Amino acid sequence: MLLIILIGFMIVGFIVQSRLKSKFRKYSEVGLQNGLSGREIAEKMLADHGIYDVKVISTPGRLTDHYNPNDKTVNLSEDVYHERSVAAAAVAAHEVGHAVQHAKAYSWLSFRSAMVPIVNFSGKAMNIIFMLMLFGGFVLEMFPFELIFLAVVIMQATITVFSLVTLPVEYDASNRALAWLKTTNTALPQEHDMAKDALNAAANTYLVSALAALTTLAYYLFALLGND
Repeated sequence: MLLIILIGFMIVGFIVQSRLKSKFRKYSEVGLQNGLSGREIAEKMLADHGIYDVKVISTPGRLTDHYNPNDKTVNLSEDVYHERSVAAAAVAAHEVGHAVQHAKAYSWLSFRSAMVPIVNFSGKAMNIIFMLMLFGGFVLEMFPFELIFLAVVIMQATITVFSLVTLPVEYDASNRALAWLKTTNTALPQEHDMAKDALNAAANTYLVSALAALTTLAYYLFALLGND
């Protein structure tokens, strides 16, 4: 049953990812009227918010854009860094939105950052448990099944909470980006609508991930309670 559910979410996730890539390809071909590159957009938004201790750098790959709170860097993929398009403006402004969150000590971002080590551990531990179930079940026989399954539920709960917390963080970053693009006239009305459409498509990927994590947790919980 769980396998069918996960396959369903994989299909939905593939569709959402394909739609995201399609929109970004489309808006990458729409030049920004002001002619600013993604790097220049990011630097301008940082300056407008009085943030001068964050660097804007280029990172390899596509859709690899992210903000790193540890070294205070806005990492833009090579295309976004150099392009002067609506897509580049949307992505660059969104990532700076995270930098603004960090500067203002946005509670959800702080909470998510604090959870990263726990989530990384949970993910690795669950992989080990599932591998042992497939190839080394005799090792797990040394422990009560209920105890092992309870550990899996707790770790999945951690991952689920992280996925849910990610939603307000990402939506808030997009809202900050879009508000700045509009109030500073960095994007014309039509460009702003395109940027909003692109960021909404990106947000859908996080929504699908959160729903998948929540559904998996519910399945594990029902399975655990059913064994009591």
